[in-house]
Amino acid sequence: MNTLFPIFVKLEQLNLLLVGGGNVGLEKLSALLRNAPKARVTLVAEKISEEVRALAGQHATVELLERKYQVEDLENKQLVILATDDPELHKAIKKQTEAKGILTNVADTPDLCDFYLGSIVQKGDLKIAISTNGKSPTLAKRLRELLTEIIPENVQDLLDNLQEFRNTLKGDFQKKVEALNNLTKEFINR
Repeated sequence: MNTLFPIFVKLEQLNLLLVGGGNVGLEKLSALLRNAPKARVTLVAEKISEEVRALAGQHATVELLERKYQVEDLENKQLVILATDDPELHKAIKKQTEAKGILTNVADTPDLCDFYLGSIVQKGDLKIAISTNGKSPTLAKRLRELLTEIIPENVQDLLDNLQEFRNTLKGDFQKKVEALNNLTKEFINR
């Protein structure tokens, strides 16, 4: 049973540490910046790929430190993502983050994760995150592709119209919910 609680985090209000500057680090950094272009990310790695450098160069809020990870890198961090090819380093850092109460994601190691990075569908202001509880990122990717295909490109127009309609509603909360439910039901049933 999946007991994870999905939340949408304002990354630009947090300080994030990403350890790893290779392909997996690039994948994680890309996902972070695609969803939160102003995310404050410190990336630490002994070797940082040119692709990571190029991506980081497009975002003033990304700091690159080309050196070994140090425990001091955890200072003032609220989230940590570990994306190296060194499982022992991941375990050591995870112990440190646990002791400091910092939520941590360890690439390809669900047992060490406090949170997972879901597969994300985004069209305008609509954002859907998909989780398989760490069991099958491939299935999550396929579902993302399916939803991306079936959600209409003009969904932003619908969202804008619904917001306008919502702003005009009067009455108690329950009546507003009923009116919005009826309107969205019409859209879904088309």
